[in-house]
Amino acid sequence: MPLFTQRFPVNLGELMTQIKPHLLTPAGLDKLTSELEHLRTIGREEVADRLHRAFEDGQDDDFVDNAELEAARNAQSFLEGRIQELEDILNNYQIIEDGANRNFDYVRIGDFVTVTEVGSDEEERYHLVGAAEADPVEGRISNESPLGKALLGAKKGDIVRINAPRGVTEFQVVNIES
Repeated sequence: MPLFTQRFPVNLGELMTQIKPHLLTPAGLDKLTSELEHLRTIGREEVADRLHRAFEDGQDDDFVDNAELEAARNAQSFLEGRIQELEDILNNYQIIEDGANRNFDYVRIGDFVTVTEVGSDEEERYHLVGAAEADPVEGRISNESPLGKALLGAKKGDIVRINAPRGVTEFQVVNIES
């Protein structure tokens, strides 16, 4: 008798979403949920208005040369693609547990990590998050990025190495916190 049973998915897309959920912080979940609601309502209304205006403006012209109509259709396509992407994320996610009541002896997803590049005194602070909410400009790096992968499991004082375009770059972990 088998130790476990598993239902096999009908298609590869379903298999992929079952295997790897999108990792989100509670704040990231709120942000993506709000963005989806905004795009479904206000975003779609704005694109529909833009399409309507472009269509009316092109009534007298040959639609082949209507640049605004083409731009509006591109905007609609981008909007619907983003909506689909957000729906996919929100249909298969896992919340990253906060760091309350735990030791910060090594880096985990959801932690804030302060590092310095070896040879520099300048500290950089990153929030290690899932790919769906990564935003390097805001200091949120993905656990799938080269630096994120290197930091996972590292301890305070450890030096991690990543391959960068200019060669191997080394970072020392200065602090780990929630």
